[in-house]
Amino acid sequence: MPAGDTIYALSSGGLPSGVAVIRVSGPAAFEVCRRLAGDVPAPRQAALRSIRDRNGELLDHGLVLSFVGPHSFTGEDCIELQIHGGRAVVTALLKTLGAFSGCRLAEAGEFSRRAFENGKLDLVEIEGLADLLAAETEMQRRLATEQSRGALSALYMGWRDRLLHARAMIEAEFDFSEEEDIPDSVAATIWTDMGALSHEIKRHLQGYARGEIIRDGFKVVITGPPNAGKSSLMNALAGRDVAIVTEYAGTTRDVLSVDLDLDGFLVKLYDTAGIREASDVVEQEGVRRAAQQIADADLVLHLSAVGDADIQLPSVSVPVRKIGTKADLAPGIVKDYDAVISTQADLGLGDIKTLISNEIKDRVGDGAVSIPSRLRQQEHLSACVEALDEALRSATAPLEVRAEALRRSADWLGRLTGRIDTEMLLGAIFSEFCVGK
Repeated sequence: MPAGDTIYALSSGGLPSGVAVIRVSGPAAFEVCRRLAGDVPAPRQAALRSIRDRNGELLDHGLVLSFVGPHSFTGEDCIELQIHGGRAVVTALLKTLGAFSGCRLAEAGEFSRRAFENGKLDLVEIEGLADLLAAETEMQRRLATEQSRGALSALYMGWRDRLLHARAMIEAEFDFSEEEDIPDSVAATIWTDMGALSHEIKRHLQGYARGEIIRDGFKVVITGPPNAGKSSLMNALAGRDVAIVTEYAGTTRDVLSVDLDLDGFLVKLYDTAGIREASDVVEQEGVRRAAQQIADADLVLHLSAVGDADIQLPSVSVPVRKIGTKADLAPGIVKDYDAVISTQADLGLGDIKTLISNEIKDRVGDGAVSIPSRLRQQEHLSACVEALDEALRSATAPLEVRAEALRRSADWLGRLTGRIDTEMLLGAIFSEFCVGK
């Protein structure tokens, strides 16, 4: 991945399309633009141009925009070519770009990596951008937008500045302890602030579970005895036939899943094999997989037909809600259910959606999205606060030892945003992007 190359890629969606956007970034971007379109338009002003290949043959008419570095997404000179989105048109232009010396097709995430390397974005913003591109629900969009616009980065860098200031003051105390201009109350003030900072980071870390639900989805597992209506409920909530439904018990042998958008949250719904003592080896495996899904769930909907004896689940640590099904076949029977439904009579499905939505909102809280959402962020913040607490606990240790703990705490925040020691992370992070980003 030579840094001096000029890179190009299709940056818009799949083809064919009404318009295709091709991005070019690097030292030769403007020269390429002159060869293709005759001149370079004024920065950030779209200009209609005839776009030709190296032999002067017309490829298309389209809009050309220029962005002068460092005032561009990558921090380099960039051009964008907006052309018709036919496969042949795009292929011809990409082939023409590849024929220029020092110009090559971008690798996955390379535009974003150059933005990081040129100081346009940090790693938290980059991760937010990746999540924004992948967002499917409103809450995912809000969470990703908060990260990609730098709100979390500003919070983390503010914490890092406080740690660096504290370390500087502590080091000044033991370096210049005999000087009169270092007041005795400085250390006490610093350690009080560090105690408050530790509390802030721990409170922030409590939001990780909420961020994980928003980003990765809320996992709801439908379980119960065979023929309790599990597959019918899944199909009704999905609004389409995801699972096979028959009058025969044990139709579902494997775990089926579908994603739902419920009040802006991603809900991952799982239909499992009926819970019973099975003699068939395939059904036994289905029951085992069902138990595994239940153990990993955020919420379990335990179904049983109204009026039937309830089959108890093994003890689980996740919330379980009891749902009575086939209410149209046994009207008037009342049991201790959290909801009663009939998919045939279209009864109670709204109650199920409300139940799931309320469970999500109870976990996520007031909807604030300035929270960590990735395991990498959670691990770095945990390491940061662990080092900070080590400094706070070591009240009788030499100041040099406590200052070293503060340094490590600040370094973990630096790694979080990519200020230090990040090379080993870059490949994994930028590989999440498509080629044009």
